[in-house]
Amino acid sequence: MSKSLAQITFEFLGGEPQEEKAILSQQPLSREKTVLKSTRGRKALKDMAAELDNIHVPEDEVLFQKQYYSIGEVAGMFNVNTSLIRYWENEFDIIEPRKNRKGDRFFKPSDVKNLQLIYDLLRRRKFTLEGAKDYLKKGKKANEQYETIESLQKLKSFLLQLKASL
Repeated sequence: MSKSLAQITFEFLGGEPQEEKAILSQQPLSREKTVLKSTRGRKALKDMAAELDNIHVPEDEVLFQKQYYSIGEVAGMFNVNTSLIRYWENEFDIIEPRKNRKGDRFFKPSDVKNLQLIYDLLRRRKFTLEGAKDYLKKGKKANEQYETIESLQKLKSFLLQLKASL
């Protein structure tokens, strides 16, 4: 079976060759591209750095006043989705929330502190999941290092406030 293809021809009707040259010599129209930022995918590092300062985990005295925190409260402290908290619970053995008959998760203050350590490892220090698991297997040393870093950061912020007040 042979199909014949029709040939397409174009005819240009118009004026003089000089008019065509004038049209061709004009500058092309400027096309302004508007780039819309997508809200999907991974965030830029500079945006993530600003987010790291938005963690609202209360001080230990305030944190340990409550016996349990709901998953919504914990997710609000870290400005992440609840699904990420559930994922970290499945990946890391040190997080053991209590579940009621309905299946709601309730986190102890020690779980919140462990989540803060995991958040620090994964988001600020850019560990992979496997790297963070290995780091946490070291046990005491990992916790001591994190607490040292945290106290130094508090000292730094205090000194910066003191400098600003001078």
